Amino acid sequence: MPIEDFQPVIGLEVHAQLLTGSKLFCSCATTFGAPPNHHVCPVCLGMPGVLPVLNARVVEFAVRTGLALRCEVRRTSVWARKNYFYPDMPKGYQITQYDQPICEHGVLTIDTPGGERDVRIRRIHMEEDAGKSVHDAHAGASLVDLNRAGVPLLEIVSEPDIRSSEEAAEYLKALRDVVVYLGVNDGNLEEGSFRCDANVSVMPRGSATLGTRVELKNLNSFRFVRLAIDYEIARQVEVLESGGKVQQETRLWDAQRSETRAMRGKEEAHDYRYFPEPDLPPLHLEDALLDRVATSLPELPRPRFRRFVSQYGLPEDTAHVLTGERALADYFEAVALHVKDPKRLANWLQGELLRLLKEENALLSALRFTPAQLGELLGMVEAGTLSASAAKDVFAEMFRTGRAPRDVVAEKGLAQESDVGAVEAVVDQVLAACPKEVAQYQAGKKQVLGFLVGQVMRAMKGKGNPALVNQVLKSRLGE
Repeated sequence: MPIEDFQPVIGLEVHAQLLTGSKLFCSCATTFGAPPNHHVCPVCLGMPGVLPVLNARVVEFAVRTGLALRCEVRRTSVWARKNYFYPDMPKGYQITQYDQPICEHGVLTIDTPGGERDVRIRRIHMEEDAGKSVHDAHAGASLVDLNRAGVPLLEIVSEPDIRSSEEAAEYLKALRDVVVYLGVNDGNLEEGSFRCDANVSVMPRGSATLGTRVELKNLNSFRFVRLAIDYEIARQVEVLESGGKVQQETRLWDAQRSETRAMRGKEEAHDYRYFPEPDLPPLHLEDALLDRVATSLPELPRPRFRRFVSQYGLPEDTAHVLTGERALADYFEAVALHVKDPKRLANWLQGELLRLLKEENALLSALRFTPAQLGELLGMVEAGTLSASAAKDVFAEMFRTGRAPRDVVAEKGLAQESDVGAVEAVVDQVLAACPKEVAQYQAGKKQVLGFLVGQVMRAMKGKGNPALVNQVLKSRLGE
């Protein structure tokens, strides 16, 4: 059977590091990039006799995420110990949640070629992160950095509803947008604060029996997610077509070789010997907390995208760009209060603003000018007192210095001449000096108008209002 006769079945497990200042059960900092084993204490090092103390902010972030993803939030959830022995797990177990997680049965809507589709979310639970093993091949040694041990995570587990690598990438992008909008995660795949494991299997199309699933790890970019899943689908089909059986296992994505390779046999739940965490009581949530979190939820990316299209009349691709980052969407709406044409504003933001931010490697929060000042600049363009090209120069100066647009325009002498009498006087001079071109135009050679406009603009040193120049020329030429 060709690969097209098999149906991929994919479920994703996402670990999102929460934006808290301290770890899940102690006061150690969660800052990325500190020297190895710098943010550690007896609690996250698993020293004998220490007890965990729950970070309340983590619970609030979990509830916030669950409500945004339309989950059922349990009033009572239970902590568990997941037992396994790795050098980067100092206690010999991980504090997590198992049979009674804080959130269950959610939904995330994604875009597919066939339209919008819902992917079910099985569960969301809180857990502590492990440390990091660092393998030094030159020295022949493996080192352990425990700065990350105890950092709070949300594990967000989907149902196996995803049917292609493209859908998997779309799901991850949509989920990343939600948790970043909520302010619970920074969405940084490179630093590992938004990580993904993929469970992949294949079955003959039309079959109701799921195939043997394989877990893929080390997927730290949307591109690698697509490549790894596509490779694994092809590998599993080849195994089945050759008469073999797919082994349930965990495989690593090798980006250098563009292939997956076996890591270990896949553990089942009983391998981890889960049992209730004896040092932490069941977590009980009060209605007041749920109500407070629910009322504080921001407008999420998908409904905001729809509103930008309907309220501001933006094209869908433009609305996607603007709502892809909450800070950019907020900035657009702040400037929109000061302009008449939101489409012009959108074009400026996704063009000039994003270009300069990229060139300067800067953030929106570092802008030196106010939304009102950008609105003033665009108002000058709308009023015809500043050309679009000159406005770009002014904008660049505002970006670098934060100066008011009117001051930059005045200093550089960039204001357009929009006085009808002044334009008419220059047009009359140009027409008198160009009788040949006037005759050609009146004989039907309309492209000559461009030449005449250029002559007028040259005479006015580029400060003529182009629309007004065109209007006066046509009027004088008998149109």
